Amino acid sequence: MSISEQIFMVIVYTVLILFTLAALYPFVNVIAVSFSSSRAVGAGEVVLWPIEFNVDAYRQLLLDGQIFASMKNTVVLTVVGTFLNVFATTLAAYALSKRRLRGRKIFVGMIVFTMLFSGGMIPNFILIKSLHLMDTFSGLWLMGLISTYNMIVMKTSFESVPESLCEAASIDGANEPTILLKVVVPVSKAVIATMVLFYAVGWWNAYFNPMLYLSSTNKFPMMVKLKQMLDTAKMIEVSAGEGLVDSTFIAAETYKAASILVVTLPIVLVYPFLQKYFVKGAMIGSIKG
Repeated sequence: MSISEQIFMVIVYTVLILFTLAALYPFVNVIAVSFSSSRAVGAGEVVLWPIEFNVDAYRQLLLDGQIFASMKNTVVLTVVGTFLNVFATTLAAYALSKRRLRGRKIFVGMIVFTMLFSGGMIPNFILIKSLHLMDTFSGLWLMGLISTYNMIVMKTSFESVPESLCEAASIDGANEPTILLKVVVPVSKAVIATMVLFYAVGWWNAYFNPMLYLSSTNKFPMMVKLKQMLDTAKMIEVSAGEGLVDSTFIAAETYKAASILVVTLPIVLVYPFLQKYFVKGAMIGSIKG
C-alpha cells in the first residue's frame, strides 16, 4: 500500500470514528444524566459520566408507572402491526411479481405513481371516523397496513426468484400458498427480515397517528406518554422509605433522561437479534439465489 493510500485510509477512518462518536454521544449523554444526581446536573449540561451516581429517577418512574403501563400498548401495537404489515406486503408483492395478471405493469406503475403523493391527514381521518375505528388500535393498524415503498422493494426481491423453481414446485403439486411459503419466502429472507426491522421500529416509535386517532389516555403508546411526561416534567419529590426523611428532589433533566432511556432501550436491545437474523437471511438468499 502506497503512502498516498495509507493517508487516504487514515482520513477515511478518522471521519468514520468522528461520525461514530457523534452518533453515540446523545445516547451516552442520556445514560449519564439519568444516573446522575439531580442537584449536580443542569439543563443542557454535557455529561459523559454519571455525577454523584444514584437511581432516584428510575425509582420515580417505577412509582409513577405511566411509562410501563403504556409499554403494553406499544408492544401490542408493534407485534400485531408488524405481523399485519409483513403479511399484507408479502401477499401483495407475490401477486405483483409472480402472478400473470392482465395489466400488471400498468397497475404497478400506478402504485409507484402514488409514492409521489403524501397521505392526506384529513381524508384519512374522515375514513377512520366513518368506519367507526376512532380510538381503537384497529384504526392505527389499518392506516399503517401497507407501505408502497416496502411493497415495491419486496416485489423486486421476489422477481429475482427463478421462475423455474416456482414451476418445478407447481409441477410437483404445490399450490400458490405452498409456493410462496416454501419457495419464494426462504429465498427472500433477507429482505423480509429488513421489512420486519423497519416496520417494528416504525410501530415502536409511532407518535403522530396515535395522537391523531386515539383519545383514551389508557390506550396511548409509550412515545405519546413520553411526550406528555416531558412536557409536564417538574421537580418531583421522592421520599426515601417511609415519610419525608432524607427526601430528595428529582430535577426534570434526570427524569427526562431516565424516561427516554426506558423507552428506547428495548428496541436497542432487540436490534442485534434482528440484525443477526438479517445477516443469516442474506447468506441464505445469496446461496439459493
